[in-house]
Amino acid sequence: MWSRILPIPAVVLGILILWYAGAVWLNAPQAEALMDPSQPAGWWDIAQACWSMDRPVLPAPDQIASALFNSVFGYPLSSPRNLLLQAGYTAEAAGVGLLFGLAFGVALAIGIIHVRTLDRSVMPWVIASQTIPILAIAPMLVVALGVMGITGLTPKATIVGYLTFFPVTVGMVKGFRTPDPLQLDLMRTYSAGRGTVFAKLRWPASMAFLFPSLKVAVALAVTGAIVAEMPTGAQVGLGARLLAGSYYGQTMMMWSALVMASLLAVFGLLLVSLAEQGVTAIRGGRM
Repeated sequence: MWSRILPIPAVVLGILILWYAGAVWLNAPQAEALMDPSQPAGWWDIAQACWSMDRPVLPAPDQIASALFNSVFGYPLSSPRNLLLQAGYTAEAAGVGLLFGLAFGVALAIGIIHVRTLDRSVMPWVIASQTIPILAIAPMLVVALGVMGITGLTPKATIVGYLTFFPVTVGMVKGFRTPDPLQLDLMRTYSAGRGTVFAKLRWPASMAFLFPSLKVAVALAVTGAIVAEMPTGAQVGLGARLLAGSYYGQTMMMWSALVMASLLAVFGLLLVSLAEQGVTAIRGGRM
């Protein structure tokens, strides 16, 4: 039992030690410049000054936790300064975009396994589409949709869908092709059509690949939503908070937004894991 429990706090403790040491290393020049030169300071005084700066290069973990707590509980939920409200806007774009990516990825995977031409022509383009940096394509997509009068949530969800359809497509293609040839031959001996084979054989077999693909897509969805908020000039969302923190040199604002984005991705992964457990229970404990 201890061999399963101890590694987690040991890794967390190691990260915290390295983080605090890195904060001293990066903040020491600024901290020493702000201290009174007439009073000699020891290494502990310098370390404490590094961990309590208002605008540090690298804030200490307790500073980030304090800034995150104050931004969530220090303002009303309706206030633009409340980070939980900003996370809600980002979660909305990420969730809608993830649904777009899921629907398009599954539909594309169905076409690929049933149409040989799509398998040979579309699949290479699906892979090639992910070589284009999202930071390069996001502004062009926002401008193109804006010319057509499409603004607001749709451009952000489209960018998220562009990022998330790839792992879903690849995973579902693999899942749809998982059934053994003997199983497919048995279905043919029963004169089963493509729809029946898909519903009774291919789709159940793909469930083992759907949820791992969704876990990858959730992390990409949060990243895509934050990236999509930047070229749109959005006034709300975690991406807007990151931009505001960058413009005004508010390091704490940037780091608290990054931590909130991580927590949002973890929450999404938790929802996918719960859905996976529910499907597993419905199927009698087997995926």
